[in-house]
Amino acid sequence: MSTATDPIAALFAAANAVALAGWLLLAGTLFLPRLRSSGWRVTGLVLPAVFAVAYVVALVAALRGGAAGGFDSIGAVRALFADDRALTAGWVHYLAFDLFVGTWIAREGVRSGLPRLLVLPCLALTFLVGPVGLLAFLGLRAAVRPHAFTAPGAESVA
Repeated sequence: MSTATDPIAALFAAANAVALAGWLLLAGTLFLPRLRSSGWRVTGLVLPAVFAVAYVVALVAALRGGAAGGFDSIGAVRALFADDRALTAGWVHYLAFDLFVGTWIAREGVRSGLPRLLVLPCLALTFLVGPVGLLAFLGLRAAVRPHAFTAPGAESVA
């Protein structure tokens, strides 16, 4: 079915385009300091809020449409995501949280003084395979700034 006649497909396509624009903006904040404050506000607050609204729209459409399935087994989740409305809600959920986490990574990378060229691949991984990017960033931060996890004023255990 064409996206012109299917509002859920149109929502899916629009969410993807907005997410890509958000990730490009986020990458730009690493290299353009004047963009950071407003860029982080957009990628860490505004766009996740927009995605949250889109999520509610898709979720309500799925519930009203009688989407089958649930969350109590892998079979139930498979059945739930067989419905395009529920699948779109799930996808928008990923888009919102990955962008939110990506913004945290960018902010924390800058705050920690990590090399921007090393943070950038972590953002790309977060965009493509969310938790892998977060794990890469946490590893990078621990390797480059070994005391990044120590509370200010706390003595090192080592």
